[in-house]
Amino acid sequence: MLINGDVSKFVDILFIYLLLCNAVAQKIYVELNNTVPCVRLLNATHQIGCQSSISGDTGVIHVLESEADLEWPLSKGPNPPYMVLLESSLFTKSIMMKMKNASSRVAGVVVVPKTSQPEFSPHTTCPNENTGVYTETYDHNLAHCNTTVWNPRGNGLSYEEFDFPVFSLKEDNETEVIKQCYFDHNRVVNGSGLQYPLCAMQLFSHMHAVTDTATCMRRSSMDFSTSPVMVCDPLGGYNVCTFIRPYNSTAFGHKENESVVIAAARLDSRAFFLEDSTGAEGSVSGFVTLLAAAQALREATQEAPPTRNILFAFFHGEVFDYIGSSRMVYDMKNNMFVIDLDNVHSILEIGQVKTCISINVWTYKCMDIRSNNNESVTNLVKNLQSSTAGLNLSFVETGFSQPLPPSSFQRFLRARAIPGIVLADHQTDFNNRYYESFYDNAAHLNLTYPSNLSPEEQLEFVTDTAKSLTEVATAVARALFKQAGGNNSQVNKINADPKTVTQMLYGFLVRSNNSWFQSSHQANALTYLVQYLLANLTGTATNLTQSQCKKPDELPNESTYLYSYLWVQGVVPPNSTQRESFCVRTAVRLVKAVSPAFDLGDYVSKEYSTWTKSQWKFIKARIFLVASRDLEMLTLGVGVAVLFTSLLVTYFVSTKADVLFSSVREPNNTAY
Repeated sequence: MLINGDVSKFVDILFIYLLLCNAVAQKIYVELNNTVPCVRLLNATHQIGCQSSISGDTGVIHVLESEADLEWPLSKGPNPPYMVLLESSLFTKSIMMKMKNASSRVAGVVVVPKTSQPEFSPHTTCPNENTGVYTETYDHNLAHCNTTVWNPRGNGLSYEEFDFPVFSLKEDNETEVIKQCYFDHNRVVNGSGLQYPLCAMQLFSHMHAVTDTATCMRRSSMDFSTSPVMVCDPLGGYNVCTFIRPYNSTAFGHKENESVVIAAARLDSRAFFLEDSTGAEGSVSGFVTLLAAAQALREATQEAPPTRNILFAFFHGEVFDYIGSSRMVYDMKNNMFVIDLDNVHSILEIGQVKTCISINVWTYKCMDIRSNNNESVTNLVKNLQSSTAGLNLSFVETGFSQPLPPSSFQRFLRARAIPGIVLADHQTDFNNRYYESFYDNAAHLNLTYPSNLSPEEQLEFVTDTAKSLTEVATAVARALFKQAGGNNSQVNKINADPKTVTQMLYGFLVRSNNSWFQSSHQANALTYLVQYLLANLTGTATNLTQSQCKKPDELPNESTYLYSYLWVQGVVPPNSTQRESFCVRTAVRLVKAVSPAFDLGDYVSKEYSTWTKSQWKFIKARIFLVASRDLEMLTLGVGVAVLFTSLLVTYFVSTKADVLFSSVREPNNTAY
């Protein structure tokens, strides 16, 4: 039995051992800390995405310089498996499928997102084709993009499954370290590789979920441990919503004598690397325009409230079979929202609106054979067209035979014949050359700034793109005011603010860590940023203290039934270090945006989204030098020999200890 002193010594020795192990590991490995992995997603029928083995995958690094260079890792190279490093210009479906088909020689792929391709969309050619309004039972001639292939550049790469890890590098310095390691040790010269040691990479991205959503949800529910491990989670989050006149948030269902115009845009986007998407044209252009329109309407709707209410809805999860909009429709149908479908007068949705001054914005309208309200659609189009007075903008109607593009509006039409239109910058197929890819970024949206401007000066610089979207936002705000029955004398006073638009574009697409975003909220999550921005743009600043802002129901003139209360960081005044924080009273609410399939337990639903994301233990990438197999075996042999030798020596010493370490008595000193 160990006594206290022995335990203390043991702990000290163990601690020193761990420190030594950590120090050795730091000398062996170079950790790559700025990476984004491709992860596994699942739905009712299958799984897509990437993963590593449970212990990580290791391969010798090979830098791909052209597609012809694939021959080395796939067949000629003598040291498989290989970890292939390629720039984004070579990140094509053709190259990825060749590596997938030779996966025994490919340990993983690392992408350096630098140079862009002329066009690249890893999404499908017909987004959300199975969950829109056009089906075999309704307008089947328009189903599955039979008349209009919306995303002809789509190659479906994001919907492939790879049994090796695929990572994206985000840091230039780390890219250079990897390349230098490759050039020093692995560079192919005259058809043959250099001698050992070779530069290798190890990627960890093992996913817990397999097969499909039904399987992973069942496995999650069967874990009866005290600390259950979720195998996968439903995709989704929250919609951001606000009314110009708030309703009691606890009174669900139909509102008598209430008519509501819905103004909608989608929040989310995706890319092959799920968390590496900005969606500049795909989503940001639309929801920034709608945010600006909401701000432009604030003063006019307070001075002269229109007869109809207006709901601004920002839907989350729309890329994955309309999660956010289908949830709102489901809640409206089942008296779980503050209004129902009978209260909806019409819908105006803003889609992809990458524009330049004096360009047309196309108006997709739904003239529904199930509805007697087609006159309302015509009026909505007229309201839009008449709202462009004084603007360098025009709205052009598409033909009656043109179907609606992929849009949240389709989920409402699937439930009820509701008049509405969708605004987009394309007449037929998407203009967006980079739909749902990491190239759909600030550069694609032509956000350019003079080189001599500081970050804070860039924040204030009004770009041409911002001017253009401001025009669209102004026209949309005016049209919504008219559609809601507002007084025509107020219409021309409604104007969006270009400074607000340019600040939002800069924050969402260029640099989120800026003073304007920080003054609203410090969180980086898109949903919460939009929530706080919308609250700032449409709410009312109060004199409540921070403690009162957290508990406003304790005050006589405040009500959490009608409003939310958000504590806003505020700006830092000149010559000060303290922010001027304040409490905003707002009608903005976060509303659940998770597919109804998970509430219903219907994991094979054909009506609702069934997309889930696998969980994982950790994500990690690192490089190191690997010795030859012969040297590794020699080192192992020497180590084993030393071990056995030390054991024999220890045994010999222990058996002869009484002889080797016997004490010899000193003779007694003799006194004279």
